[in-house]
Amino acid sequence: MNIGLIAHDAKKKLMQNFCIAYRGILIKHALYATATTGRLVEEVTNLNIHKYLAGHLGGEQQLAIEIEHNHIDMLIFMRDPLTPKTHEPDVNNIVKLCDTHNIPLATNVATAELLVKALDRGDLDWRDAYK
Repeated sequence: MNIGLIAHDAKKKLMQNFCIAYRGILIKHALYATATTGRLVEEVTNLNIHKYLAGHLGGEQQLAIEIEHNHIDMLIFMRDPLTPKTHEPDVNNIVKLCDTHNIPLATNVATAELLVKALDRGDLDWRDAYK
């Protein structure tokens, strides 16, 4: 499966810790991320991550295109709703695209854990048939 990873600045450490915790599951899948998030996760997990541009430089749009073309099977977007910054990716567009194209989306660590555990159990194998 193809898993997208995005994290607002205040949540990048959380994304790193999440990927460390679930490295054993994530290593079995193709990972895609915006540049800074991907680099930070790679540094602490040694996972192979395809990196797009930084979110504010177009990486979010690159990931959005992959969602529109049904190339992303699941998205983890660790967002910070309390202190949004103007340069950070717009969550509304990503949520809309995931809803439109039936892409499972987590926007917090609790939902991300549920999705990753479901992925490991095979509960998301329907995505293969959906493609």
